[in-house]
Amino acid sequence: MAEKKIPLRKCIGCGEMKPKKELIRVVKSPEGEISVDLTGKKSGRGAYICHCKDCFLKAQKSKRLERSFSTQISEEIYNQMLSEL
Repeated sequence: MAEKKIPLRKCIGCGEMKPKKELIRVVKSPEGEISVDLTGKKSGRGAYICHCKDCFLKAQKSKRLERSFSTQISEEIYNQMLSEL
């Protein structure tokens, strides 16, 4: 029997490739709303980040989420995402 392929995604904070199940998905919906997607099934553009706070802060400082979604992200949204992590 063939082994099942494990999908890998790149963390936008640290840049490491990790299995998709180990990362948290941040999604920009078609309406432009940015939120944390814990199920991994919401529609929209997604970016992945590790569970650790350091990766999130690194991504926030270098504006990697803003670059991934091509939009400005307010401080309120960052604070909300940080509390959900």
